[in-house]
Amino acid sequence: MLAKQEIYEEIMTMKPAQKAELIDKLILSLDIPNQKVEEQWKDEVENRVKAYESGEIATVSTKEVFQKYEV
Repeated sequence: MLAKQEIYEEIMTMKPAQKAELIDKLILSLDIPNQKVEEQWKDEVENRVKAYESGEIATVSTKEVFQKYEV
């Protein structure tokens, strides 16, 4: 395996488009889906939609959100 410095030096010889493609691949490699978490989010979304449709919760405008968090 190449040392970090050797990898860096090799990358620095690449064209900008090649570097960008490599960066994209590296970033995507960090986002490994976790099936359990994905299922929990799916359930949460379904529960929120049902709660909204039944009138249990209401929407909040982006203006209100931004005001609350001073964005």
